[in-house]
Amino acid sequence: MSDFLSLGISKNVSDLLKVNGIVSPTPIQERAIPEVMAGQDVIAQAQTGTGKTFTFVLPILEKIDPNLEHVQALIVTPTRELALQITHEIENFLEHIEDIRVLAVYGGQDVEKQLKKLKKNVQIVVGTPGRLLDHIRRETVQLSKVSFLVLDEADQMLHIGFLREVEEIINETPATRQTMLFSATISDEIRKLARSHMKNPKNIQVEKTQTPAMTVNQVAIHSTDRGKQALLMQLIETHRPFLALIFCRTKRRVSNLFEALRANGFQCDELHGDLSQAKRERVMERFRKAEMQLLIATDVAARGLDVEGVTHVYNYDIPQDTESYIHRIGRTGRAGSIGLAITLYAEKDYQALESIERDLNITIKKQDSEGGSAKEPQQTDSRQNRQRKPSENRNGRQDRRGRLGENRRANQGSREKTNENRRPRQDRAGRPEETRGQRQDRVGRPGESRGQRQDRAGRPDETRGQRQDRVGRPEETRGQRQDRAGRPGESRGQRQDRAERPGETRGQRQDRVGRSEETRGQWQDRAGRPGETRGQRQDRAERPGEASRAKLGRPGKMVENRGSFASKERPQRPDGNRSDQSKKPTEGHNPRQVRTGRSSDEWSSSTSSRSNGNSGPKRGSFGAGKSKKRR
Repeated sequence: MSDFLSLGISKNVSDLLKVNGIVSPTPIQERAIPEVMAGQDVIAQAQTGTGKTFTFVLPILEKIDPNLEHVQALIVTPTRELALQITHEIENFLEHIEDIRVLAVYGGQDVEKQLKKLKKNVQIVVGTPGRLLDHIRRETVQLSKVSFLVLDEADQMLHIGFLREVEEIINETPATRQTMLFSATISDEIRKLARSHMKNPKNIQVEKTQTPAMTVNQVAIHSTDRGKQALLMQLIETHRPFLALIFCRTKRRVSNLFEALRANGFQCDELHGDLSQAKRERVMERFRKAEMQLLIATDVAARGLDVEGVTHVYNYDIPQDTESYIHRIGRTGRAGSIGLAITLYAEKDYQALESIERDLNITIKKQDSEGGSAKEPQQTDSRQNRQRKPSENRNGRQDRRGRLGENRRANQGSREKTNENRRPRQDRAGRPEETRGQRQDRVGRPGESRGQRQDRAGRPDETRGQRQDRVGRPEETRGQRQDRAGRPGESRGQRQDRAERPGETRGQRQDRVGRSEETRGQWQDRAGRPGETRGQRQDRAERPGEASRAKLGRPGKMVENRGSFASKERPQRPDGNRSDQSKKPTEGHNPRQVRTGRSSDEWSSSTSSRSNGNSGPKRGSFGAGKSKKRR
C-alpha cells in the first residue's frame, strides 16, 4: 500500500498525519490526490467516512502561497456543522504551518467578528452559501483571485435548494480556477452543474454501488410507535454505547425524545435547526469531548459530521429514503472501526425498509422487541393486525412491550397471572390511536391531582367554554373571570348587576342597578321606576336644573310673572274656597307643582290609585277638580 509521500504530499505534512495516527491513505485519497496535485478538475464519489476531507485539504495546504494575502481557496459546504468541522481539521495542520489563515463564515454568527477576521488577510475561506453571498454583496470578501474551489457534499447542497446560490458563488470566481466536487451520490443535477462550470473533470468513483460500510452491523427491530421510546431506553441500557447518535424525523420528535430521556436520567442533548448557532456549537463540543453519551438529532446532523468514537446509531424514525439511511449510519464504523446501526420500525414502515434493502441489494437482520426473529407482516384485516400475542390476555396484559425493568413474558400470561385490568393499562399506556397529551388529559400528568387535571383539561362532559368560565382563560385574572362568568353562588342577574351586561355601557348599568353609595330612592329619582316613562319620572322627581331655579328665584318676582296670580285679592271658587292656583309661591308652590298641579302627597295618592287598578284620580283631589272644570 502506498503512503502519502508517494501521492505528492510533503514530508512535513506526512509527519503531521502520522502524529495524528494517519499512516496510509484511503482508496479515495489514493486515487484523487494525485489528480488534484496535477491541477486537474475532479468529480469524486465515495461514501461517507472514507476520508474525502483530506483529499482536498492536503493538496490545498501544499499549494497555498503564504506570501499572497488574498483568498486563494474557497470551500463551500451545505451546513454550519460541516464548515466548522473542515475548519477544525485545517487548523490542526496550521498549528505547525506558519503564515496561513483559515476562516469559517456561516449564518448565526456575528457578522462583525467575521469582518474583522477577513481584514487579517485570510487565505482559506470555508462557508455556507447563504453567508458567502452576504459577504459578496457587502464586498467584504473578494473571490476574483481564487485558485481552488471545492464543493463538498454537493448532492446535499442541491437537495436543500442551494443550486442558484452555488452558481452565483461560482460566477464570482475566475475561470482559471481549479474546481473539485465531492459527493456521496452523483445525480443528474450534479452532472449538469459539472458540465457548466468544470473543465474536462476527472471522474473518480471508489465504489460503483453506494452501500453502507462493511464495518457497520445493521439490525432492524420491530416495535410500535407507542413502544419505541421504552424500547430505545432498554437498548441503551443493554448496549451501553460510548457515544451514540439518535435520529428522528422532525424537530418536535427530537425535543420530545430528548425530554423523555433526560427525565429518565440519561446524559443527552438535542441538535436541530431551531437552536441558535452558539447553542449548536456548544452541543457539538460537549459531544466530541464525550461529556454526554447520547445526541438526538434531525438529518441536518447526518451529513458530514465526523465525531471520533461514535459506536452506535439509532434510527428512532426510519429514514425517508435510501440516501438518508446511508448517511445516517455512516456516522459510525468510520476509519475501519466497528459500529452498530439499529433501526426501529413499525408495521407501517415495513415497505420503506424493504425499499432500502432493495436499493442497496442487502438484507437487514430483523428482530422483534424481545430479541426473537421478526416475521414479515401479512396482508390481514385490521382486527388481525391488532390481535394479541399467543396466550396474552387482552384485558390483563401490559402494553405490547411491558414496563421498564419488568419481565415482558410474564406480562403476556393469562388473566390469572395479573391483577391489572384493561382500564388501568390504558390509563398507563394509552388507548389505541390516543396521543400522549390526550392520555394525560384523561388520567393526569405525573404528580398532578385530580382537581389540577380537571382545571387544565376539563371535567367529564364539560365544554371548553364551561371550563374557562370555571378556571379562567389564558392570561385572564381572577377578577376578569368573575366579571365574565360570575362568582361562586352568584346568579346571572347578580353578576350582570355587578359587572354589566354584554354590550352595556357603564352609564346604562348605573341607570339599571344604581350608582355606588346611591340609595334606592335617589336611583329611582334619577333613572325612573320600573314601567315608568321619562315624563312620569320628571313629574315625580323634577327635571334637570328645575330645583336650582326654584332656589334662585324670588317669590315676589315669580308672582309677578304668573299673570293673574299677581292680584292681591285671590279669586274665589264657587264653593267659597280660594283657588289652589291663587296660592303665592310662599304658600308652598315649587316649579314642579306649578307644572304638574299636584303636590307630592297628591302625586303619591294618584300613583297609589293607579297601582291599585283605578284608572283615574280620586274624587275631591286637585286633579279631579280640574277634570270637572274642563267638562
